Amino acid sequence: MERAKKILNEKYKKAYLKLSNGVKLEGNAIGADVSVSGEMVFNTGMLGYSEAMTDPSYLGQILVFSFCLIGNYGIPALKDGNLFMSKGHESSSIKTQGIIVSDIYDGCYHHDGGSSLEDWMKKQDVPGISGIDTRYLVQMIRENRNLSGRIIPEGAKPQDKNKFEFLKNFKNNEYIDPAKYNLMPSVSTKERAILWKGLKKVAVIDCGAKWNIMRMLAERDCEVELLPWDSDFSEVKCDGWVISNGPGDPKNTGDLVERIKKDVLSLDKPILGICLGHQLLSLASGAKTKRLNHGHRSHNQPVFSLPEKKAYMSSQNHRYAVEKSSIQPGWELWFENANDNSVEGLRHKTKPFMSVQFHPEASSGPNDTSWIMDEFVNLL
Repeated sequence: MERAKKILNEKYKKAYLKLSNGVKLEGNAIGADVSVSGEMVFNTGMLGYSEAMTDPSYLGQILVFSFCLIGNYGIPALKDGNLFMSKGHESSSIKTQGIIVSDIYDGCYHHDGGSSLEDWMKKQDVPGISGIDTRYLVQMIRENRNLSGRIIPEGAKPQDKNKFEFLKNFKNNEYIDPAKYNLMPSVSTKERAILWKGLKKVAVIDCGAKWNIMRMLAERDCEVELLPWDSDFSEVKCDGWVISNGPGDPKNTGDLVERIKKDVLSLDKPILGICLGHQLLSLASGAKTKRLNHGHRSHNQPVFSLPEKKAYMSSQNHRYAVEKSSIQPGWELWFENANDNSVEGLRHKTKPFMSVQFHPEASSGPNDTSWIMDEFVNLL
């Protein structure tokens, strides 16, 4: 108890959050002494902060946690060997530009060992701010379209521009909108790799794939081959395809959509698109995408399955959606968002193609829609 009191009462130096709408907020500097910029987004989950911070879909974004205390179970150890099997991590490093929290607990009481949240952030050169009214900040993000921010700790150094490839495009005092750039080179694997052996082979197009996609495929006895986003898909031999989640605007991904249309859709093999992969598959089918006024994020997004007439709770993290009016002949609406009726999933009427805007592989939950992974594997 005395240790907990000491940690919670620790004195921090000041840091400032400057927003692109002119608002400036003051709080306590946590993590690394580095100044960063990014798109302002939020997550309302009580748990899963390590999974969120390592999710490549958050690349280029400053993540606001609205829950009152973050860090209370630390960061689980990243195990050697098959990295994607390390629970609590969705990639090998933090992908968020920084985080904003109401309060942070700088201890670590995790059954897998590991480190404290702040020590992890310092080691990976990621800054943050505590002591800010995050619920007020969430409201501001919702009310302002395309809100960007800058985290500026007192005496901070500029961010290392070599950390991610997309950062080379920005000046130190600029507000970053990551959607303006092709982010695929910053998150995709550089080389093809077989990650697991199994009865059926699934090729995963890595647009920023969360490790839990590969975990769930391995658990279903699939061989997994991870492909760089710019691979020649015509050379790939597999039983089915997964087009992964990832960051940014789906229309700002180079020639990826054209290559999916030419070398993946044309094969008539089972396809599952997840999040960004759903948008890319939809664009390849001839549909259109749009930027939402408010992104869908966190663990509590309700979706409704039209054919089955069932509701599910889902995990989401996206700013773009497929335009319902642009759905092409042969395709049908599979899921809708119960809040705004936006497209949450599509299926082909005669071919084994399916895609969902949410995350059936969600880690740390909810697991309501994990059956979609079973449905895909059963098609192989």
